[in-house]
Amino acid sequence: MKISTKILICLFALATLANPSFSQSQKKKKDKNAVPRGWQHDDLKKDKFFGVSDQKAYEELLKDKKSTPVIVAVIDGGTDIKHKDLKNVLWVNPKEIADNGKDDDNNGYIDDINGWNYIGGKDGMVDEDTYEATRIYAKFRNKFENMDPAKVSDKDRNEYELYQKAKEFHLKKVDENKKVLEYYVGLKDSIKKAFAAIRKNLGTETPSVEQLGKYKPQGGLEKQALQFLKTLTKQGLPDTYIYDQIDAGAAGVTHTLEFSLNPDFNPRTIVGDNYDDINQRYYGNNKVGGPSAVHGTHVAGIIAAERGNGFGMDGIADNAKIMVLRVVPDGDERDKDIANAIRYATDNGAKIINMSFGKDFSPGKFKVDEAVKYAVSKDVLLVHAAGNDSKNNDKDDNFPCDVYDNSTDTANTWIEVGASSGKKNKTLPASFSNYGKTNVDLFAPGTQIYSTVPDNKFQNLQGTSMAAPVVAGVAALLWSYFPELSASQVKQILISTCTPMKKKVIVPGTEKEKVKMKDLCQSGGVINAYNAVKKAMEITAKK
Repeated sequence: MKISTKILICLFALATLANPSFSQSQKKKKDKNAVPRGWQHDDLKKDKFFGVSDQKAYEELLKDKKSTPVIVAVIDGGTDIKHKDLKNVLWVNPKEIADNGKDDDNNGYIDDINGWNYIGGKDGMVDEDTYEATRIYAKFRNKFENMDPAKVSDKDRNEYELYQKAKEFHLKKVDENKKVLEYYVGLKDSIKKAFAAIRKNLGTETPSVEQLGKYKPQGGLEKQALQFLKTLTKQGLPDTYIYDQIDAGAAGVTHTLEFSLNPDFNPRTIVGDNYDDINQRYYGNNKVGGPSAVHGTHVAGIIAAERGNGFGMDGIADNAKIMVLRVVPDGDERDKDIANAIRYATDNGAKIINMSFGKDFSPGKFKVDEAVKYAVSKDVLLVHAAGNDSKNNDKDDNFPCDVYDNSTDTANTWIEVGASSGKKNKTLPASFSNYGKTNVDLFAPGTQIYSTVPDNKFQNLQGTSMAAPVVAGVAALLWSYFPELSASQVKQILISTCTPMKKKVIVPGTEKEKVKMKDLCQSGGVINAYNAVKKAMEITAKK
């Protein structure tokens, strides 16, 4: 389950408004937490930032070597295939004729030129969807709501226990969001009153920055409001600026309650499939952009935005082709769609699959596992984001995952990725990143990552969603120059050549708890393309 993007944007806006070091009037003041644009490419020794050293690898190790294209499937919420920095690196189905309304290659998908959209239909596409816990609650509430636990049959026991777990989770989230909504409503009124009190006490409706600087606030709320008022005054902004931010936050929470947490909301009819038939494969449409392609476009750019074209930014891989598979709505992705996207990617030549999504429940995990096993059997590398809840994935669920259902067996070509911050100090792991000594393999740059977004634009975003494509990009770089390697070899090279972090770091989600990076992931460090290329050169030279 993911926090609404709208809520995050609002909270960030409030935080930056309250902190003068981020305000427009303080541009000349150096932010000690800032990192340079494109820092994910940096080399720690040369550039002082904990990047992946891919530029160093190109310049020193790969300069005179030839590469072969590697197809990377981006399973996400959609990608802008017209973006100037992406249009030349898209996978194009060689056996399909564009827009002729026929399935030329007989793969079951009509006009799948650049990939497929599994959450689109004949007359539209899914934008909002519910969370998985909400869907489980909605599916079984009539059956189990008033049932005596002692009368649940052995046949229904697993479903009943899943329902109870999902119900608890769902109702907790509903309650949390309602409280946040109440907070926003009350905050706006409180800030208005605090602004009025400050102005009244100063005896003017238009106090100067100097007057505000001398004012002694009464209480915590007035102290916060004073900081807001100072920044508004410095920047010449009206009070409505802060009110609009609060309203945006409230609107985001309302949106979550109306759609993601609404058990009566079901957009699946748009797709037109038989949703209960989990084995069904051929549905959807070829509109891979979707209604909101920010996330998927950003991910694609990190992997393979055209290098050296003088526009925007450079991806990590210089010879990757992006296959676009849309399965992620504003809400939780569905297992049926994930499984089908993995199979499509595998059947159509993808060597790497990037999955920057995750959720807390997976009722169709067995079907996803079947697809993962199929991909593994075809020598495909699967790269997955560990999640952004500051959780320990060794203890908490984050689906999909490499551990097969009802088994201790794992997918041996799966890489689970945490997010790092770029600084070689105690805050190297991003504060939001999930982690796991066993279930997270390595960390990669995931904060303030500048990449492509729709309409030929670029933006900084952060999350393990950004860290995973960094790893996918390094894997594509490696495989394009050393195609003789197997997926399991690529995985082992990437993990074994990470730049280690030997000093103790702060555990994500805590303020002071420190451990070694080895306690947060298997590699104990951050992926390093230069080291990986050196290792690959050694291995292939022996063959």
